[in-house]
Parts: sequence; structure tokens; C-alpha cells
Amino acid sequence: MINDTPEQNPDQNPDKNEDMNPDTPKTDAISDDQNASDHGEQAEQMAEQTIDLNIEDILDPVSTLQAERDELKDQMLRAVAETDNTRRRAERDVAQARKYGHTGFARDLISVVENLSRAVEALPEQRDDLDETMKNLVIGVEMISREMASVLERHGITRIMPMGEKFDHNKHQAMFEVPTNEAEPGVVVQVAQSGWMLHDRLLSPAMVGVAKAADPASGDNNAADKNQ
Repeated sequence: MINDTPEQNPDQNPDKNEDMNPDTPKTDAISDDQNASDHGEQAEQMAEQTIDLNIEDILDPVSTLQAERDELKDQMLRAVAETDNTRRRAERDVAQARKYGHTGFARDLISVVENLSRAVEALPEQRDDLDETMKNLVIGVEMISREMASVLERHGITRIMPMGEKFDHNKHQAMFEVPTNEAEPGVVVQVAQSGWMLHDRLLSPAMVGVAKAADPASGDNNAADKNQ
């Protein structure tokens, strides 16, 4: 007996074969689930970041403004201090220039004043025998000397005459020592040349002779040598 039912080929019904094959993976469905899960996690992270940003946006401006305020305050204080220091330096420089600006001129002038002083010292004390011209000349030299001294003092230039004073190495220059018992050792007993000061600054030291204790032994020896 012949079977007229056509033999079915399993390859002719692919849908049925796919359903019947349990080993066939459902990749598309799994991929969709993973994508949905990933999108959900990303959405949650973005939501958390949004919440964090909103809180930071609320809190950060206050701390930022405080930091900027402190920085600007510090810069302002530094600028004020620097300006004040600059002003003080400028005032000090101006004062120094006014006080000591003519130091070079004063040093050159004191040599002329010293020569004028020597001329005055050489003038005769007895002037009755002098003719009228010489008397006027002597009086004129004395007047110039007094006026010069007044001008120097007005500009802070003063003479150092340390006769009888204790030797001061800041103002005096010892040229020689004088053995004597009439003055204490270290006292100025002779002034070879006067010194000069410009306010509190030394222009030239006074050239002086300083007393030292006399040596009696040397005096006895000298006397003994003379007797011999």
C-alpha cells in the first residue's frame, strides 16, 4: 500500500524549527533588556548628579564670594601698606636731600673759610697806627668772616673746636700726643686744625694733639744724661 502523504522536510518550516530548537539564543531580547537596564542606571546617575549640582549651586556661591572677599581684602591691605611705605620713603628721601644735599659744596667751602679764619687771626690787634684804608680793610675782613660764620650756621654747618674736650674718634683725628700732667690723658690739649659738621654728619675731623701722662722715669734719665 502506497502512502500518498507527502514527506515533510523539516527545512521547509524554519519558524517551527526555530521554536523546536531549544539551543537557539534569543539575542535580540537579551540585548534590549540590557540596553534598558543601562539606560535606567544612567538616568539614575544623572538624577543623582543633578541633585548634587543643585546643592552645590546653592552652597558654593557663598563660600566662593567669601574667598573672593578675603582675597580682595588682602590685596587692598597690601596695596595700602605698599603705598604708605612708598610715601614714607619719598618723604625720607626728600628730607635727606634737603638736609645733606649740599654736602659736596660744604666740603669745598670749608677750605675757603679756614683760609679766611687764618687771615682774621693774622690781623693786627693794635690798629691805632694804621691808616684809614688799612683800618677799613681789616674791618671788612672781620665783617666777612662773621657773615660767613652766620651763613654756615644757618645752613647747619658748624665748626668743631674740641679744646679741653675728651678725645672722640668720631669727630677728632689725633695727630700727636703731648706728655703732660696738667691735663688728664685722652684730653685734647692742642687743635692744629678745626673740624666741621653738617648737622649730625662729619665733614672733616678736627686735627688735634692729645694729652698723655708724663713719664717721670724718662725725665730723670734725661736729667741724668744732661748732668753727664
